[in-house]
Amino acid sequence: MMDAAFAALTSERLVLRRFRPEDLDAFVAYRSDPEIARYQSWEAPYPPGQARQFLRELATIHPDTPGEWFQFAVALRTTDRLIGDCAAHVPADDPRQAEIGFTLAPEHHGHGYATEAVRRLLHYLLIERGKHRVSATCDDRNTRSAAVLERVGMRREGHLLQSTWSKDEWTNDLLYAVLHHEWPRVPDPP
Repeated sequence: MMDAAFAALTSERLVLRRFRPEDLDAFVAYRSDPEIARYQSWEAPYPPGQARQFLRELATIHPDTPGEWFQFAVALRTTDRLIGDCAAHVPADDPRQAEIGFTLAPEHHGHGYATEAVRRLLHYLLIERGKHRVSATCDDRNTRSAAVLERVGMRREGHLLQSTWSKDEWTNDLLYAVLHHEWPRVPDPP
């Protein structure tokens, strides 16, 4: 069942919401950073036209649409300033599961924002949406992302060697997951 009423998810310092037109410049800026794009599927610089089209497409889907990725804007609660995004993909063939990903602007690294955003997204998927299992993958060189996944309580389930062809090289993937019954029922207070 889609979450037709979705407006925003809040945590202590953040709001996970739909993207807005005024987010475009900040979105393009952090996606254009070569260090941010290094472990992602896009190339830097990230074209503004592509970003505009991507954000337009996101406006028409819901966070729990089977077969689609949904990108949540991650903004500071106090200013509503965009600092990154996190995403959820619900497989079309098994909507009881989801996969997540996240990206933060470099100036916001090291403040616990990624951990807070991913923890809130996991609570939404596992408790509010009732998913059985949520997984994530990351390049094994992306130690900061792996640390976030471990910090929020996801279990490392595998290390795949040369499993993904990305940016003209074979890369290794770390696999993480958490099950519904492993997740605390009560979220951290907003």
